[in-house]
Amino acid sequence: MLKRMLFAAAVTGLVAGATIPVHASAEAAPSGCFKAAKAKFPTDYKARHVYRKECKAHFRAYRAAQRASKKAAG
Repeated sequence: MLKRMLFAAAVTGLVAGATIPVHASAEAAPSGCFKAAKAKFPTDYKARHVYRKECKAHFRAYRAAQRASKKAAG
Protein backbone atom coordinates (compact mmCIF):
# COMPACT_ATOMS: atom_id res chain seq x y z
CA MET A 1 0.00 0.00 0.00
CA LEU A 2 2.78 2.43 0.89
CA LYS A 3 4.61 1.65 -2.35
CA ARG A 4 1.51 2.48 -4.39
CA MET A 5 1.07 5.81 -2.61
CA LEU A 6 4.71 6.76 -3.17
CA PHE A 7 4.49 5.74 -6.82
CA ALA A 8 1.28 7.76 -7.30
CA ALA A 9 2.89 10.80 -5.66
CA ALA A 10 5.96 10.51 -7.92
CA VAL A 11 3.84 10.22 -11.06
CA THR A 12 1.70 13.17 -9.99
CA GLY A 13 4.82 15.26 -9.41
CA LEU A 14 6.20 14.42 -12.85
CA VAL A 15 2.92 15.25 -14.58
CA ALA A 16 2.61 18.53 -12.69
CA GLY A 17 6.19 19.49 -13.57
CA ALA A 18 5.67 18.75 -17.25
CA THR A 19 2.63 20.99 -17.50
CA ILE A 20 4.24 24.19 -16.16
CA PRO A 21 4.04 26.79 -18.95
CA VAL A 22 7.11 28.63 -20.18
CA HIS A 23 6.43 32.37 -20.49
CA ALA A 24 9.35 33.63 -22.56
CA SER A 25 9.52 32.74 -26.22
CA ALA A 26 12.52 30.85 -27.52
CA GLU A 27 13.32 33.66 -29.93
CA ALA A 28 13.52 36.33 -27.23
CA ALA A 29 15.62 34.32 -24.80
CA PRO A 30 19.12 34.51 -26.36
CA SER A 31 18.92 38.18 -27.27
CA GLY A 32 17.71 39.44 -23.89
CA CYS A 33 15.30 41.84 -25.61
CA PHE A 34 12.31 40.72 -23.59
CA LYS A 35 13.95 41.51 -20.24
CA ALA A 36 15.48 44.74 -21.54
CA ALA A 37 12.12 45.97 -22.82
CA LYS A 38 10.41 45.00 -19.57
CA ALA A 39 13.04 46.89 -17.56
CA LYS A 40 12.95 50.00 -19.76
CA PHE A 41 9.15 50.23 -20.10
CA PRO A 42 7.58 48.41 -17.14
CA THR A 43 4.08 49.86 -17.57
CA ASP A 44 3.76 50.88 -21.24
CA TYR A 45 2.95 47.78 -23.30
CA LYS A 46 2.97 49.49 -26.72
CA ALA A 47 6.36 51.14 -26.20
CA ARG A 48 7.71 47.83 -24.89
CA HIS A 49 6.48 46.03 -28.01
CA VAL A 50 8.11 48.58 -30.37
CA TYR A 51 11.36 48.51 -28.40
CA ARG A 52 11.44 44.70 -28.43
CA LYS A 53 10.90 44.57 -32.20
CA GLU A 54 13.76 47.02 -32.79
CA CYS A 55 16.00 45.15 -30.37
CA LYS A 56 15.32 41.83 -32.12
CA ALA A 57 16.12 43.38 -35.50
CA HIS A 58 19.46 44.66 -34.18
CA PHE A 59 20.21 41.28 -32.59
CA ARG A 60 19.46 39.43 -35.85
CA ALA A 61 21.76 41.79 -37.78
CA TYR A 62 24.50 41.31 -35.17
CA ARG A 63 24.13 37.52 -35.28
CA ALA A 64 24.19 37.49 -39.10
CA ALA A 65 27.39 39.59 -39.08
CA GLN A 66 28.99 37.17 -36.61
CA ARG A 67 28.10 34.18 -38.77
CA ALA A 68 29.42 35.90 -41.88
CA SER A 69 32.73 36.71 -40.20
CA LYS A 70 33.08 33.12 -38.97
CA LYS A 71 32.34 31.82 -42.45
CA ALA A 72 34.92 34.16 -44.02
CA ALA A 73 37.58 33.28 -41.44
CA GLY A 74 37.03 29.55 -41.39
